Order: sequence, then C-alpha cells, then structure tokens
Amino acid sequence: MALQKLSHSYTKIGFKPLQTKVRHILYSLSFSLFCVTQVTAQETNKSIESPSPAEQDTVKSVQINPEELLNEKEQDTVKQDSVAPEPQLLTDKVAYKATDYMRLSRKENKMYLYNNAEILYGEMQINAGLIVVDNSKNEVYAYGIKDSLGEYTQTPVFKQSQNVVEPDSIRFNFDTEKALIYNSRTEQNGFRIKNEISKRENDSVIYMKNVKFTTSENIENPEYYFYARRIKFVPKKKIVTGLVNMFIADVPTPLGLPFGYFPMTEDRTSGFIIPSPGEENNRGYFLQNGGYYFAISDYMDLTLMGDYYTNGSYTFAVESAYALRYKFRGNLRFRYENNLQSERGFPDFSQRTTYNIQWSHSQDAKANPNSRFSASVNFGSTDYFQQSTNQLNTGNFLNNQLSSNVSYAKTFQGEPQVNVNIAATHNSNVNSGEVNLSLPNATVSMSRIFPFAPKVGVKKGIIQNINTQYNFRGENKILTTDDDLFSSEMFKGARMGMQHSIPLSTNFKILKYLSATAGTNFQENWVFETIKQSYDPSAKDGAGEVVRDTIKGFDAFRTYDFATSLGTTIYGTFKFKKGKKIEAIRHTMRPSVSFNIKPAFSEFYDTYTVTDNPNTPNINETEVVEYSRFEGGLYGAPSNTFSSSIGFSLSNNIEMKVKSKDSTATEAKKVTILNNLNLSTSYNVAGDSLKLSPLAISGNIPIVQNKLDINFNATLNPYALDNNNRVIDVWNIDNGGSLFRLTRASANFGYSFSSKDFEKGEINEDPLENQNFRNEGRPDNLFGGVTDFGESRSFDRDKSKKNDKDVTDYSYKIPWSLRLSYNVNYSNNVRQNEISSHSIMFSGDVELAPRWSVGVSSGYDLKNPGFTFTNLRFQRDLESWIMNFNWIPFSERTSWNFFIGIKSSVLSDIKWDKRREPDRQL
Repeated sequence: MALQKLSHSYTKIGFKPLQTKVRHILYSLSFSLFCVTQVTAQETNKSIESPSPAEQDTVKSVQINPEELLNEKEQDTVKQDSVAPEPQLLTDKVAYKATDYMRLSRKENKMYLYNNAEILYGEMQINAGLIVVDNSKNEVYAYGIKDSLGEYTQTPVFKQSQNVVEPDSIRFNFDTEKALIYNSRTEQNGFRIKNEISKRENDSVIYMKNVKFTTSENIENPEYYFYARRIKFVPKKKIVTGLVNMFIADVPTPLGLPFGYFPMTEDRTSGFIIPSPGEENNRGYFLQNGGYYFAISDYMDLTLMGDYYTNGSYTFAVESAYALRYKFRGNLRFRYENNLQSERGFPDFSQRTTYNIQWSHSQDAKANPNSRFSASVNFGSTDYFQQSTNQLNTGNFLNNQLSSNVSYAKTFQGEPQVNVNIAATHNSNVNSGEVNLSLPNATVSMSRIFPFAPKVGVKKGIIQNINTQYNFRGENKILTTDDDLFSSEMFKGARMGMQHSIPLSTNFKILKYLSATAGTNFQENWVFETIKQSYDPSAKDGAGEVVRDTIKGFDAFRTYDFATSLGTTIYGTFKFKKGKKIEAIRHTMRPSVSFNIKPAFSEFYDTYTVTDNPNTPNINETEVVEYSRFEGGLYGAPSNTFSSSIGFSLSNNIEMKVKSKDSTATEAKKVTILNNLNLSTSYNVAGDSLKLSPLAISGNIPIVQNKLDINFNATLNPYALDNNNRVIDVWNIDNGGSLFRLTRASANFGYSFSSKDFEKGEINEDPLENQNFRNEGRPDNLFGGVTDFGESRSFDRDKSKKNDKDVTDYSYKIPWSLRLSYNVNYSNNVRQNEISSHSIMFSGDVELAPRWSVGVSSGYDLKNPGFTFTNLRFQRDLESWIMNFNWIPFSERTSWNFFIGIKSSVLSDIKWDKRREPDRQL
C-alpha cells in the first residue's frame, strides 16, 4: 500500500512515471559516458544546500516495481480515453536507495535522493551524494556532498558493465538527451584525458573545453601533457583538436600544432612511420626507419621501412608478425643494405651490399600432435652484423656462427611407430665466410621392436631383450662461400647420399650385479658420385700428376661392427657419529669395460701405380698407392684397417648429507662435493704401436649449490716425445719423465647473481633466469641487451616499468646484478707449456636510484693484458618518457647512441635520437 500511495503522489504533482525518466537518463548516460574510467573527483564550483530538516521525508530504502508504476496512467479528465498507455520498455526492476532520505518537493517540482544515493536498473547504476530530478526542466543532476570537515565527497559514479564515470557533477536533459559533465577524466587506448567541461551532443560526439591529454599515469599531476582549447571527441574513434601545444612540468613549450588528429580505434590501423634524421661522417645526412605500417588483418601485419643517406647509401626492410590462436605464430624480418663508403669518383670509394633474413615459426602443440612444422632462420651475409648501419647488436657481431633450420615432422602411430622428418639447414662461419647448406635432408626412423619379447610380463634374458630398429637418412649438402652463394658455382661442390642403418642389440645381467650389453650395427651407404684415380707421368711437363676423374652414377658400400660392454655401480658410504653436522659421505663409482671390433673393408679399395719420373732417371721410384673410390663423398670411405680395442671408463660422484638449517625438516640435506669425475682411455689390441690412448679426465665441482659450478677437463699422454716433439712408442716415465704427460687442460665457469640473492642473508638457490637473444647471440646476456634502431624502442623495457620503491631505501640498499664468465686453456702438446687463452668477461647493472640504471659489459684478456669489447649503458626512466645512452668507448666499433622519447606506442614518434656510428671497413 505504501508503494501504491507513493506512486499516486508522483502523478498528483505532475510527474510522468518515474521509471520512464530513469530509463531515459540511464540509457543516454550509457551512450555518452561509457568511455570514462578511473577518475579522481574534485570539488565543483557549484554548492548545493541540503534541504532543511522540516522538509525532509526520510525513506531508508525504497524498492519500486516497474510493472505497478507502468500500469498507472496519466490523469486526464477530458481526454482520458484517447490517451494511449506508454509502451512498457523497462525489462527489469528499478531500485532507489538513499541513506538519509528521498524527498519529493511539490513546490520545486523536484525529487531529492540524499547521502549515498543510488539508482539501479539492470546492469546500469548511478551513485552520488545527491541526485536531483527536476521535472519542470526535464533534467537530472548528480552531485557530491560535503562531509563534516567541509571536504567534497561522494562525487557521482555512473556504471554500466565495465565502464565507469566519475566526474565532479553531471547535468542531463532527458528530452534533448544532451549532457554537461564537469571536470571529467577518461582513458582511451593509452591516452588519459582531463577537461573542464564536456558537452554531450548526441550518441557519438562529445565536445570538450580546456583539455589536457597525456600518456602519464598521474592525470592530476602529469609530468607532461598536451593542452588543447577545444576538442571534438568521438569515443573509441578519434580526437580532433584546434590549437594544441606541449607542456612539460606545467611549463609551455614551443612544440605545438595549429590542429591535431589522433585516431583512437581499439583495432590496429595502418599509418606512416616517421623517420629519424641524423648525420654520419662517411655517408652524410640521413633519414632512418621511415616507412608505412599495414594492419592487414587481426592475424597478420606488415611493416615496410627504409633508410636513405645523401651519398647514395640506402636500406630496405620488411617486418611481419602473424598468429592464429591454437594453431601457430611467427614473425619475419628481412633487411637489405647498400652501403657506400665516401663519394663516387674519390679514391677511397667502395660499395658493399649486405642482407639478413630472420624467420621464426612455431606451431601450437594442441594443433596437431602428429604433425609439426617449425622454423628458426637467421640467414644472410656473413658480415651483416659487422657492417649493418642500423643496429648495435653486440651479442650478434661477436658471434662466429649463423644457423637456420626449417623442418616438418610427421608421426605415424602404430606398432612400430614411424617418424618422418624433412628439413633444410644452414650454417655460416662469420670469420671464414664459409656456408654449409643441407637442402634438403630427410630422416625416417622406426621405433625399437622386441621380436622375441613376451606379449605380457617383463623381458628376461638375452633372447627376450633382443631389439632392433631402422633408421634412414638422406642428404644433399652444399659447401660454398658467401661470394658464390646463389650462383651456379655453389652447386659444383654439392654432395648427395643416403644412409640406411639397422642396429641390433640386447642386454642381460651377469651374477646379478654386472650389467652387460652386446650389439652390432649394419650400415649401407648410397652415393651418386665416385672418384677414379690414376697417375699420369707426362702431366705438368713430365713431373707427373695424380688424375682424379668424377664418375656419375649410383654406387654403394656396406659396413658393420660389433661392440659389447660390461658395467656395474659401486657404493661406498662413510657415516659420522650422531650429533655431527655432517651425517655421512657417499662415494658412487660406475666402472665400465667395453670391447669393439671393426673389420677392414678392403674390397672397396683400388690401386694405381706411380711410375719412374723421366726428369730424374737416376732415381728409381715405383709405388703402388691404395685409394677408395668413395673418398671425398658425403659419408667418406670405409676403413681398410682392422681395428679391435678395449675401452675403460670410470665415473665418480661424491655427495654428503648434512643437517638442514630448517628445524622442521625430517630429512638431511644432500650436498654434492664432486660431480661426474670421469676418467676414460682405450687400448688398441690390433695396433702395432702407441696402443694406449691418452687418458681423458673431465669433471664438475659445485661451489655454490645450483649457482656456480667449475667445469674442468684434461688430457694425459703416457708416451714420450722425441727431439722433434713427435710422439714415440716409449713410455714417458721410461724417458725420464713422469707417469703421464699433461698435454691439454682447461677450466671455465659462469656465474650470475644479484642483490636479491642476499636480501635474507643467504644465497638464493633459484638460478637466475637470463634473457635469450633472438639472433644467435649469447644466452647469458653477457653483453647486455640488443640495440636495434629499427625497432620502436632501443632500451630495456624491463627496467622501464613503474617502480614504487621508497627513495630512502637507496641510501643503504642499491639493487644490482652481475654476470661473470671465466675461461682458461693450457696447451703442452709439443712442449710449448703455455696458457693459450685466459680471459674473464663480465656484465653488470646497478640501479643508482629507483629510476636510474647504469650498466657495463666488458672483459679482460689475462694472457695479452687489455680490455676486450666494452659497452657502457645509462638509462633513466622518466615515468612517461625514457632516456638512455649507449657508449662503446674504444675498439673498431667505437660509437655512441642517445635516445629520449615517450614510452607509449601511441606517441612513439615524439622522440629525439642521436648517434655516432662506428667507422666501417668495407
């Protein structure tokens, strides 16, 4: 009854049904204000006096049923029958709520909701300190109120789904559906916009006055912003401005435009890429990295860029990224550079072209588990990273190899399972310019089968453990140089062949503790080119020469061998008395003895005779030379020497158990003292001299658990040297020396640690994860990050993230990180007794302040004292901006680069980039 009386009172004072007004209000606000989010309210210029207590009709919470109100018709005694009822557009209940009161003023023809006022309709909601509905003007107002301290609170909040509006005040006319919004703030695609007055003209256009827009996270006090007097704002589409200029720290700058256009679409859009101007000593003035970006579709994009120098040098680059969810993703980069040194007509003029193709493609594992395609390509000129004019990738130009692999794999399920792989590989040596291609190569493998194994149960004995499989490999290898690549010359050195392999093996136990294996391997090799050799005594003016004739056609050879081994595992444990910190030490040994036989395949060998030389009649020289027609082929020639050898190896591991520092731990902690100390040698039973092979030693010593391991290896030769430093069949100890002669040794380690490892007084056991280079660089980030001027940014993005640390912490705690690499090699094969190489490399970063970072990558050659390649890095995070400086102070790549620009990709063209490139040796 109370609800019905209240609805009748609305009609008596001339109100239309209140739900219809609320519906217009909420629908219109949802169109005009849906884009406004994350607002900090400010006090409005207008203040509203609270109604007097005498006028207050308090209602704590009122729920209104829209069906009941929609059934109420307007009272018209003259045309009552002709007035059609309003359509029932409300589809949900409308709820009103106010903490203090909801008051109807007949005199003012207004309704007031005061203190935590709220209107709910479906997913739309209005909250404010005071909501006023003015029936005479058909307008609604939403304001904040003052608290007991006079602070302006409970500013309006409009919500619809995920969209939130929080201005200082709202004025809305539900007849014209226009609105005025005071001191609103919004965020659109990285832009944060603040304005004094917003006028909503229709469903898709908002006009703004005195607007600040920026990419700064602090919209109330941005470090920079663009100020416009007038703006036309089409949400999620565009911003069109009049006169606009840039302010830095509230100080106006001369940077400005008479008008501006900023696209605001959420989808990617095509557009021009502004080039960076500059000057270079040998090429003159230039424009770099200008071009056009094509937003082809949601699954693919394309970027075309180029550089131009006034001396005629130019660069063309193509970049594309593509992805299809749950299927695949990849990216492609191609760059071609035509580098001119000096000017045409000058004596020092030279020209060189370089190119590089990078392609990576990965397939989602869920796309097709039985079929996989992948690509990792880094192909191009071997001197590309040394000569490139547009990047400073230290990890790449110090690398000696470029490699690529494109493969397709298919698995045929069944018993046995068959795996097929077709691939194309490439490897280039940067120093020698040698290029090794395999186009294509194919492998087929059949899974291992046990023909005599029982259908159920465990396999036992020699017979049941007999197993075999089949492997096929076909290759077409091309060995060429960088200069002959893509010419007819590259195919002259092509070699093609196929190889079939069928291994047969078994394993069994002897006396329960000895594990034995035995097996044989059969190989058949197919080639399509052989060599026939003969001796021509009249060639080279009678000096004689061996003639090699290439025979085209199919040929094959077959080889086989036999091998067996016997091994076991021996444990030795030494326990300490109870109460000691060290509970026990365990030594694990794995000795192994192997025996190998490989027969001589002399049937694949021919001979030719070297006759007397007519130019030296007094010397009678006749020699029969043995050769194989398969020499120089893809798989080489089979051996024509019988070999039989016995191999010995011993693996050692030493561990200890210590009490855990954790009092709640129930088990002792394992600590490795010595890891994989391996000793191996062999004895050639069929040899006539030097039967014992040198003793090889290798191992690993953990220094810091899971953090620092020292790797070492050495070679000890038991035989002595003669006066010409040649190995002779005499024991070194019988020649007056020691039992073994150290001929080679090396040691190395790599260590990465930071201040985080010592934050709790102990070293963090989790290994530091390092950045992987995209272009064949070192995986340990030892030379710092990549500086590629063709990318939108040339700084470390991880260090540009927001840092909320207290500045006072830096008076006693400065974050830092350090990466070390140490290497030493000793050589004494021919009594040189010298350290062949000895160096240490390091890379570190220090955060001097929350937004200041400096770093250095360098090394020191201890054999030839001097610093190796050195790179200094300085970076300043300016919140919305980034500034960095990279400097190579010495070496042939002496150069520097300075960059300052806005982080956000929306305004990535607002930057300043200055650099001095290294002098090129073309």
